[in-house]
Amino acid sequence: MDLALRLDEDLLRLSHQRNDAAGLILGHLSRGRSLMFVGSFASSRTHLEKVLALYDPIAHRSVVDQAGILPQVISQAWLGNALFCLGFPGRSLARSNAAIAEAQRLAHVPSLADSLAIGARLLSLVGDDAALGERADQLVSVATEQGFPHWRAQGTIYRAWLKVKNGDMTEGKALLRSGSTAYRASGAELYVPHYIDLLAAAYEIAGQLEESLTLLCDALQIVERTGERWFAAELNRHKGQLLLRQGHSKAAEELYYKALGIAQEQEAKLWELRAAVSLARLRRDQRRHVEARDLLAPVYNWFTEDFDTPDLKEAKALLDELT
Repeated sequence: MDLALRLDEDLLRLSHQRNDAAGLILGHLSRGRSLMFVGSFASSRTHLEKVLALYDPIAHRSVVDQAGILPQVISQAWLGNALFCLGFPGRSLARSNAAIAEAQRLAHVPSLADSLAIGARLLSLVGDDAALGERADQLVSVATEQGFPHWRAQGTIYRAWLKVKNGDMTEGKALLRSGSTAYRASGAELYVPHYIDLLAAAYEIAGQLEESLTLLCDALQIVERTGERWFAAELNRHKGQLLLRQGHSKAAEELYYKALGIAQEQEAKLWELRAAVSLARLRRDQRRHVEARDLLAPVYNWFTEDFDTPDLKEAKALLDELT
């Protein structure tokens, strides 16, 4: 990721020097995507919004041929990813849906497959299983029809996750493993920690806590090696959750605080809310209700929309209980 960010800087600098509109569009798009992956969500949002402001589909038609994607579609799709982490799940899904609709309207299949994959990922994070099933099916259908193994593998992973959530543990875990193997066989590294986390969650649901913990340690090692930190807070929180189930409350508390710190550093309000909920629940179980409420209330009160989403509902229910 460090190398990717340096290359983005070079592209933007050269494009400014040469007054190259196409280079600026692709530079901001690449920079926005790279910043999203390293967890600089606010800066990512700024660059992706610049793509939407700069891009003219008529004047910059050649950019599509140069890049192989529709900039206005892909920037909206990635913007949805950044907005979700920043704490705007409703706006995030609206951007994602708009990107998919635009790709369908323009019949640009690679952009459609990419935006469907990002949309499926968002729905898995939101927890909307019905919508996720539809998106995953669309993704697998497009990827199979067009011969896109990279995106077909992602669709398989999300289908497998739904099987796990619906109780089909054996086939779900097998599909998660085969989907992840196919994904990495395409040469991809991005999003691997997230996919490992899904498999770890499947093992956790099945009661195989040691296997789940091993997988999360693997995912965190990949984060350290690559610098892909957008999901780091959640990986630490999930590891803490597993350790708590094994009776290691002190280690769990440390990981919850680590997750909280990462989220605050990244201005990732949704990850911060999840970490605060986990820590507040631990404090509640320790009969430290005032501490729990004082920890969670300021984070929850930051939000001004999307109160019907599962994360906000869960936080509100816990606050009501503590009050």
